[in-house]
Amino acid sequence: MGRRLEKLIDWFDLRAELEDYDFIHETITQGIVFRGTNLWILMFAIMVCSVGLNMNSTAVIIGAMLISPLMGPINGMGYGLATYDFPLFERSLKNLAFALGVSLLTSAFYFILSPLNEAHSELLARTSPSIYDVIIAFFGGLAGIVAVSSKFKGNVIPGVAIATALMPPICTAGYGLATLQWNFFFGALYLFTINTVFIAFAVLIVCRLLKFPIRSIVDPEKKRKVTHGITVIILATFVPSIFFGYRLVKKEEFSRNSRAFIDAVALLEGNYLQGNRVNPSTGTVELFYSGYGLSDSLIAVIKERALAYRLDTSKITIHQGFEASLIEEKTRIYQTETEILNNKIKALTFALMQREHQIDSILNIPVTGERILKEIKPLYPQIQGCTYAETFSFTFEKDTLKQLPKVPLVVFKAPRNSLRVSDKRKIEEWLRNRLNNEGVNVLFDETTK
Repeated sequence: MGRRLEKLIDWFDLRAELEDYDFIHETITQGIVFRGTNLWILMFAIMVCSVGLNMNSTAVIIGAMLISPLMGPINGMGYGLATYDFPLFERSLKNLAFALGVSLLTSAFYFILSPLNEAHSELLARTSPSIYDVIIAFFGGLAGIVAVSSKFKGNVIPGVAIATALMPPICTAGYGLATLQWNFFFGALYLFTINTVFIAFAVLIVCRLLKFPIRSIVDPEKKRKVTHGITVIILATFVPSIFFGYRLVKKEEFSRNSRAFIDAVALLEGNYLQGNRVNPSTGTVELFYSGYGLSDSLIAVIKERALAYRLDTSKITIHQGFEASLIEEKTRIYQTETEILNNKIKALTFALMQREHQIDSILNIPVTGERILKEIKPLYPQIQGCTYAETFSFTFEKDTLKQLPKVPLVVFKAPRNSLRVSDKRKIEEWLRNRLNNEGVNVLFDETTK
């Protein structure tokens, strides 16, 4: 057992493939500098990434991330803290701040000159960081420092650059600065902060685990202060991401429930859903109906179904009739022609299903009456016939005529005085269970002798 455990540990041991410590130190030190070639490469990468975000081109953004040299100073910060090389940490921090400033100015300059100012999905995706970005940054950082420390680096570092996505947040912040949209600016900067802090934290952990040599003598009190400072920074970065992650999950849940709800109310008694608007940020749903018109009872049905899908009925707005026709053109802004056609196809499909159900119900009425008679005859041989129908009933409530739901009507024919009162009660109870309907009406025709 001991030998197997040792063999398993050997499989995961990093020290066997570890690069020389001095070589690692030199590699990290060289990567933190932003001057000459590195500085121009950074500016070019920022321009490429800004164009990619402006054009909503994922491929261009990925290319910019591969060019970016931003990982260097972040690795230097984590390595400097792990080895207590505070001069290296300070140089890394200053170089990162300088690179960030140059990047923001370059990106803002591009977006000021660009005639395209619309915020596409690639830009919007960088404004709402969450705990998932923390996880990506941390594990990406782990992969990056393991690759830097190993003799067999492979193609891990370019992959880490793509996964951690340092460039797009900076360019998004530049877009926010250029257009004075501060939600873009601060949201993107927070995402960049998450990436920076947790990549550096991952580097620190790996360096400590691999027992990188300490570069300076530090007294215990200063070590304690460094540890305390790291903890405060990590918590200050991490805690808000939990809140934003929770909001993201709730938005996804709302979108999923809204889609299911919209499918459930796409067709209602001759009214079909012409369009819809769903806003996960505000939790609102707008429905646009065309058809015969929605009665109060149908609107109540829509609200009941909304509750079934855990939606707030107060945030559901229903438009119908001519109003829907008037705003159809506005709805087309939010829906493609294909989506509109798909909604109409769904409406027709629902209509056909309802019509088939109605036909099946009509055809099934004689069969149901026949079965009832066959089942009750052995119990009560005196019953000679059975009439079965499904009918509507009407009533007045506060001087208003109201239609009640459709109910079964069953009439049994039997000789006079052949059924006792208790028998009739048992038959009624049996029918309610048989038809699974408490509202069934049972009559007894005892006109024959």
